[in-house]
Amino acid sequence: MIEFRDIVTPVDCTITEETTLGEAMEIIKQNKWNLLPVTDHHQNLHGIFTRSGLYQMILDGNPLESQIKEYIKKDARSIRIDTPYQQIEQIVKTSKVGTGVVLDENNKVIGLLTKTEMVQSLLKSANTLKEQLETILKNSNMGVLMTDENLRIIYANEALSKICGRPVESIQTQCLEDMFPGLPIENNVHHHYEKYKSIMHISAYETVNHGQGKIVLFQDISEIELMAEELQTVKKLKLTIETTLEHAYDGILMTDERNIITMVSPPMLELFSLEKTDVLNQAVDLVLPQLKLGNVFKTETAEVSDFHELKGIKYIVHRIPIKKDGRVIGAIGKVMFRQLNEVSEMFKRLQKAESKASFYHQQLQKSESARFTWEHIFSEDPYMEKLKKSAAKAAKGRSTVLIRGESGTGKELFAHAIHNSSARSDGKFVVVNCAAIPEDLLESEFFGYEEGAFTGAKQRGKIGKFDLANGGTLFLDEIGDMSLALQAKLLRVLQEREFYRVGGNARIKVDVRIVAATNRNLEEMVKAGEFREDLYYRLNVISLNIPPLRNRVHDVEHLTTNLMKELNSMLGTSITGISSQAMKALLQYEWPGNVRELRNVLERAMTFAEHGKIQAEDLPDYLISQVAEPALPRVSLAEDAELGAIRKALTQANGNKAQAARLLGISRSGLYEKIKKYQLSV
Repeated sequence: MIEFRDIVTPVDCTITEETTLGEAMEIIKQNKWNLLPVTDHHQNLHGIFTRSGLYQMILDGNPLESQIKEYIKKDARSIRIDTPYQQIEQIVKTSKVGTGVVLDENNKVIGLLTKTEMVQSLLKSANTLKEQLETILKNSNMGVLMTDENLRIIYANEALSKICGRPVESIQTQCLEDMFPGLPIENNVHHHYEKYKSIMHISAYETVNHGQGKIVLFQDISEIELMAEELQTVKKLKLTIETTLEHAYDGILMTDERNIITMVSPPMLELFSLEKTDVLNQAVDLVLPQLKLGNVFKTETAEVSDFHELKGIKYIVHRIPIKKDGRVIGAIGKVMFRQLNEVSEMFKRLQKAESKASFYHQQLQKSESARFTWEHIFSEDPYMEKLKKSAAKAAKGRSTVLIRGESGTGKELFAHAIHNSSARSDGKFVVVNCAAIPEDLLESEFFGYEEGAFTGAKQRGKIGKFDLANGGTLFLDEIGDMSLALQAKLLRVLQEREFYRVGGNARIKVDVRIVAATNRNLEEMVKAGEFREDLYYRLNVISLNIPPLRNRVHDVEHLTTNLMKELNSMLGTSITGISSQAMKALLQYEWPGNVRELRNVLERAMTFAEHGKIQAEDLPDYLISQVAEPALPRVSLAEDAELGAIRKALTQANGNKAQAARLLGISRSGLYEKIKKYQLSV
């Protein structure tokens, strides 16, 4: 709003009745004023000396030295500086005088006000208001249109264009009735216009031709309707929760982030002999301090209390935090007390049953039997599927099988499955870890010993692993760690199918199938003289090479799904899945420990998971740090693994594409397509 002081022309010189014609003429000439205020020596207004009065003095032949006293107008129009701006506008509109004298609050002359200055000021103010109004209309969500006195649209804003779905240019110049058929044109009327989902308000204004135009405001109500629907959904949800609480079997209450009770179930009130009005909107620590619900705001984890007793009724409290964006915004207190004694007895019986089952399971594990089949080897990798089929075929015969692969790839699982799918599945499956038994005891473990064979020997002697495995399978794990001396004796057993016990002279015949496994490079050991060449060829009749997990990335997700099912049963957890971020980390990791390491990582993550799903933060720090540092490869890990498998198959097949395709378990045309895809030169 323009201030009156801003448009007043200050007067720094005034005249009195004694001022001469020449002096007055000089002041008017310099300032280009149409009048001069005449004051006394105290700046009080006595009248005005106008330009027309000056002309009259000259026409009357007055000399320049004559005083202006006789030509002063006494009925001068004056305006106080504190007059409201709206009143000034009205004075200017109605006054026939072009210039007025402005007085301060003490009625002293301080300046002049001309109509020209006032008009310029009003024009500036109008332009400013126009710009402000245009900015408001442009950025408003409310549609606006104006018509002239003939109800033809002369203005429409962008908001109206969006509501109508038409460009502004096509709206302007249209007749209001044509644009909005059936629209009532009464002033100050609200109308619901269904076609555009809007509420319209119509008002009138005076046009420049003194006619009556219309201003129509459109309020889009689609967002309001959406908010109303969301509010209705929230109300229904609240009603559902309240109904659930009303019919809950146990006592339940909910609190907000200030730990103020917002909902409570009747069983809770019944147990603690409280009324609903005494509990709602109260601090839970004051009303029900025994629940100790404030603990979850500190620990941010769910917890279960010990047994408590009230009126002879035992109960336990389950405290559950309500989280949003990682922050606790409330808590749920669940009090379980109905038939708790029966539940406790059932729990004790279950514990006993689990203890027995655990004992029998341990005894079963200790027995010499194979526990795994091909169904326990989880894989979707084509090479692994082909390897399993090859191993299943090899299992039907009697030949020695050598299983090779890095530590943790599942060599022992293959050995178990080979035994279980062989003709010897009814026989025993005996495991010997060649790296775990001291070298000086390994021979006696293999072949047993006679009474008094050495100091500390049992009085009746002991049978060895070959004896135990007679008619079954002997699995020699970590065969590469066996001493050269024992390798020679093992070779004799494999060739002759007989042996002597330590300290004995009787030749013992055995029918044992050998399955061996190693993570070492036996060929290099043979060259270095660390492994007997003849034993190597005796063991390497059928060789199965299990690829590391990093070369079959497709299996990571498949293994994760199946291992989680096993671990849920073993750990007693209820983990339903794994987040995409955590799975991405598992897929990017190199897995030096292979499947064994994956199982250990999942067991740890499921132990720490709090949200029903494994999150990235539940994974070990060393895994997260390793997958976060390297830049993303130009091809996916799956493609990288596929490329490695193709190269390996081509190498094993000496470039024979048909044989390589069979190794990969794909058609020859499919192999050619992949060679073309990866631009391999073969």
